[in-house]
Amino acid sequence: MASDLLLEIGAEEIPASFVLPALEDLKRVITERAAEARLKHGEVRTYGTPRRLAVWVKDVAERGEDITREVLGPSAKAGFDKDGKPTKAAEKFAESQKLPVESLLRVQTPKGEYLGAKVEEKGRPAADLLKDILHAAVHGINFRKTMRWGDVDQAFARPVQWVVALLGNEVLPVVLGDVKSGRTTYGHRFLSPAAIELSQPSDYERALEKANVVPDFGKRRAAVLERVRAAAVQAGGKLMEDESLVDQVTNLVELPNPVVGGFEERHLDLPPEVLVQEMKSHQRYFSILDGQGKLMPRFIAVSNTPVRDVKLSLRGYERVLRARLADGRFFFDEDRKTPLEARTGKLARVVWQGQLGSYADKVERFRALAVKLAGWTGHGELTSTLERASTLAKADLVTGMVGEFPELQGVMGREYARASGEPEPVALAIFEHYLPRTAEDSLPTQDAGALIGLADRLDTLCGIFAIGKGPSGAADPFALRRACLSTIRIVLDRGYRFSLSQAVDAALEQLAPKLANVKRKAGEPAPREQVLDFFRGRLKALWTEQYRTDLVEAVLSAGYDDLVSAHKRLQALASIVGQADFAPLAVAFKRVVNIVEKQGKDVSRGAVSSDRLTDDAERQLHAAFVQARGRVGDRVKADDFSGALKEITSLKPTVDTFFDKVMVMAEDKELRENRIRLLTEIGTLFNQVADFSKIQSEA
Repeated sequence: MASDLLLEIGAEEIPASFVLPALEDLKRVITERAAEARLKHGEVRTYGTPRRLAVWVKDVAERGEDITREVLGPSAKAGFDKDGKPTKAAEKFAESQKLPVESLLRVQTPKGEYLGAKVEEKGRPAADLLKDILHAAVHGINFRKTMRWGDVDQAFARPVQWVVALLGNEVLPVVLGDVKSGRTTYGHRFLSPAAIELSQPSDYERALEKANVVPDFGKRRAAVLERVRAAAVQAGGKLMEDESLVDQVTNLVELPNPVVGGFEERHLDLPPEVLVQEMKSHQRYFSILDGQGKLMPRFIAVSNTPVRDVKLSLRGYERVLRARLADGRFFFDEDRKTPLEARTGKLARVVWQGQLGSYADKVERFRALAVKLAGWTGHGELTSTLERASTLAKADLVTGMVGEFPELQGVMGREYARASGEPEPVALAIFEHYLPRTAEDSLPTQDAGALIGLADRLDTLCGIFAIGKGPSGAADPFALRRACLSTIRIVLDRGYRFSLSQAVDAALEQLAPKLANVKRKAGEPAPREQVLDFFRGRLKALWTEQYRTDLVEAVLSAGYDDLVSAHKRLQALASIVGQADFAPLAVAFKRVVNIVEKQGKDVSRGAVSSDRLTDDAERQLHAAFVQARGRVGDRVKADDFSGALKEITSLKPTVDTFFDKVMVMAEDKELRENRIRLLTEIGTLFNQVADFSKIQSEA
């Protein structure tokens, strides 16, 4: 009979950012290990609060599944002598499998005939399997930082207080640090501190909710959002929505209770980003907006307990924020005493990356690259704005405000540029060259900031790859994946038409003095190839979220040097792929590609000779191709890739007739090579849109 499984690790307050990743680790290890052990189960749920990490697995089977597997032993020749008697090799193999020699099988393999045995492997009881599975789970959480306590050798995010491990109504033995598992959990630290004895896993969520804990992250998050929104309305405004802050607060409390406080109106003359950051970063307060979308001098704090004395509680919340805002005002006032341009000299003393130099070096590089990008994209009139904004783009890094709040870089650069009397396009470009900062962030609204942002990111991508520090697995310390995706998003949003490879070459040229002494591993691709291949990978990951993988691969295989063109080709291909005549066209093209790849290796390049077209079918195909080539070329130049595909589709009947009536691999060498050249040219025509050989015509 199936039973539910519950594992809960109780600890001192776990950092909010640790909770969800830890729950993912627990769930992953348990499900993976259960699969390896052939232990079937139902739904897997996770529960997490600042004081607990828990996994509930429904309907765990009584034991692992039985399997029969085939084991190979020695070859048949080695297992039996010339008289057909078993050798020691056969006898030892049979003994190892606990079988008589006569039960051994003869198995045909690509390497010849071997002896084999069918072995039945009984599944172990669930309780036995789960001892190892849960041990692996509790020791398999990858916290960013851990600590040890007392004389315990085991490290964890925070000291462990209790462990619950139940299979049905039975306690499973699990040890974490100096804590042994049982059936005892605990509710809210202050409202329900008494021990709670669980008789079975299904009691878990209900018991904790009675003890003033909302253990389900989704339910608790919904409660946080509902209550802070209601509090904002009661305060006469509306909540400034912030998904990441909601997540943080959700994992800071077990029972959310919002309270509304205020701060001095005089602070509203600070940049709104400063106020929001002061409230969010240090205090985890929510901001409130008025009807015009402007900040109100109010905030919402979320307490972990119902507030009995609201005035007393608010005094504490407001006192802490008052000090933070005073610091912010001090930094803001002091920073503005020095013109932004006067700070640029200090960037030479701020290291960006050890091998690639200071921020002053970086600014010099991306300033030159931004001007080149402007020329390539038809925005040469922005040169003076680009040069000025690039020069000032990183100057706010050496201000007091950004030193205190790194998240405000760019924001403060904009404000200090305005205070220094810089033109508004320059101030805006300083801010917007950082956009987008996250996957959900807005994109630049004007070209100067967009072009500087592209140049800055290309410098980062090329420089880091060139010194051999590109992303490895999940590790991406320089956020290159984000930089690459941001570059793609900006280019597509602004419709910039330029050669990606040319831009990478220009960035590497700027970096050349810093890369002169960099040593690369033998056989390692050149930085140019690494960066371009990285873009290919990011494009594929991004576009396969919306389009079929084979279509994305077909477009990328045909080229992606012009990102806008590649995207338009993909859109056109996706719009036509479902039509009835498309699948046969893809099949026909694959046939063209296969012949060219297999038979065209030894055929010299050259144009098709019309004099050697002897068959009516090949003459008709050549004539149709010549007509289509001009029309397709015109469509491609006009970015009308749907039209180009329709022109290509018109070739299908003549391609089919050609394959039906013409022997490509003719005995006459000149005739054969001429036909292969014709197919090669047709393949080149198709490749202006996509590599059709990558398309799954059966899809």
